[in-house]
Amino acid sequence: MRSVHSGRLERWFGAERVEQLSRIGRGWYGPPIHLLDCPGSVRICGDGDFIGPFERGYFMSALDALKAALDRAGRLHPGTLYTGFTSISDALARASGGFSQRPGGMFNKVGPTGVLGVTSSLHKLGPQPAAGVAAAGAPGGTAYVDSDTGGMLFLNPAVGSLRLVGADVAASVISNTLMLYDRLFAVAKTMNSTGTEAVTGVPTRYQNQTAGAEDYIGGNFLFVEVGLTALAATAHNWTTCLYNDQGGAGSTLPSLTGNSGAIIHRLDHPVQQWFAPLASGDNGIKALTQMQCSALVATGLINFVIGHMIGVMSFPVINSMIPFDWLTNRDQAPRIFNDAYLAFLEINKPATGAATYTGTLYATSTAS
Repeated sequence: MRSVHSGRLERWFGAERVEQLSRIGRGWYGPPIHLLDCPGSVRICGDGDFIGPFERGYFMSALDALKAALDRAGRLHPGTLYTGFTSISDALARASGGFSQRPGGMFNKVGPTGVLGVTSSLHKLGPQPAAGVAAAGAPGGTAYVDSDTGGMLFLNPAVGSLRLVGADVAASVISNTLMLYDRLFAVAKTMNSTGTEAVTGVPTRYQNQTAGAEDYIGGNFLFVEVGLTALAATAHNWTTCLYNDQGGAGSTLPSLTGNSGAIIHRLDHPVQQWFAPLASGDNGIKALTQMQCSALVATGLINFVIGHMIGVMSFPVINSMIPFDWLTNRDQAPRIFNDAYLAFLEINKPATGAATYTGTLYATSTAS
């Protein structure tokens, strides 16, 4: 795909917001990141560039937005094919025929006070769904499913697949970025230890080693999450940590710098880094096999988490319900695999204040 015209993208989002979004992608090893709130099918690449069709940003006017919307509507015909559905008409017919659902119903997540430029996890926060279930300790860990406490419960389709076709979401803080991801697996690290710790538990979704498959391992990412106990004021790195890559081969995670006294809910990563880098040439993590910390951290709670990103939402206005169209505004309605545990990350917070997110996800089955 061609790069998006930078001038038009900046007119639409503003130069500062474009730079924030660009930083999210820098160094990313997986597939380009879907920018779910952007008209067209814009994605953020690992070099921070934007690709895909983008029809806005010629003028800063409502008239331009209206013309673009009408132009897109005129090209979306009932015979247009989209992954998972034979056509948009097919998807709409299924939605009106009783094959739609709202995973978890309406959600309401009251986020934490954070750190500027650092990602926060909403997993252990409520009130709706309730705070998520804690990860089990090594070696087993926890392979998450939607019926676990904190999951957005939904019904697995009897046949076909479930697709995320839209959402209505509001945020109480402007310019925050919210990532929707499938929380696959987590394991609690034994603290105050510098010894190696084996991990034997494995995820149950996104384990296909065939590139291009919907459940391909490529794009599975690892992050180190501070739980409900802050870390002691001790400098430390996460090394040597081992994992199996997208082909099932053993690899070593590059050393990840932690944070002395890291507060609860934040990721124990450097600023502007929401995923743990993988070894050169790797694009996904199949399973974690070993954890290790470089220093004795007397107190704190750490989880190593494997997730698979579904997409990114940003909020140019506050306290307004923003409609996200993931059917007609995408070349693929993202799949929700059976028993998926949907969760949120606040990516690279632009301010330290807490934000509340309220909304509803909409999903439709591809077959009756």
